Amino acid sequence: MNRDDIIRMARDALNQRVDYTIWTLSTPHLEAFADLVAAAEREACAKVCDRIGDEFADANPADCAFAIRERGAP
Repeated sequence: MNRDDIIRMARDALNQRVDYTIWTLSTPHLEAFADLVAAAEREACAKVCDRIGDEFADANPADCAFAIRERGAP
């Protein structure tokens, strides 16, 4: 997930195309945005675990956790 993905999710949470520099978000908009970001992150983590399982037959949960943590490493 990158900056453009997060901005797209914020626009999706507003249910409209926003091209303004300043956005006004209500609590429901922020909650919808948080839900979209959390869902995207869960899916990204699940894909990491799927890939680890596909590539390494003897992979264990610690391997998956390590790979997820490495996603955010610089």
